Amino acid sequence: MLKLAKRTWVLLVILLVVVIAVFCVDRFRGFFGRTELTRPGAGLVNDPAPFNPKEVKYEIFGTGTVATINYLDLDAQPQKAENVPLPWTLDLTTTAPAASPNIVAQSDGGSISCRITVDGVVKDQRTTDGVNAQTFCLVKSA
Repeated sequence: MLKLAKRTWVLLVILLVVVIAVFCVDRFRGFFGRTELTRPGAGLVNDPAPFNPKEVKYEIFGTGTVATINYLDLDAQPQKAENVPLPWTLDLTTTAPAASPNIVAQSDGGSISCRITVDGVVKDQRTTDGVNAQTFCLVKSA
């Protein structure tokens, strides 16, 4: 019996330390981690409903009849529209805190322009002249 106690006392001490540690952690979480704001099911930690939507408008216009347009949608996914008639407009709405509108266009005419407006305010506008003119507009943060 004494030999068994000599071999198992270390295991019993480790078990006792683990039990005390679990108890202490649970008590500290009770003091610091469980407020009404963070209690599961309180409904207060969920994201608020989206508000203040941003209206982003892409515009391409020029002397040509058609254009090939590449742009980023508001989820930053590349999109392509080929041989679209000019003038071309796309309206997008987002409730994300930030967006990065970007558009590139090339036409079959001698002049092409792009414009990006956010909530009715022109953020970028460019015009390019030349054979099969190409232009781009970029807004770093809308």
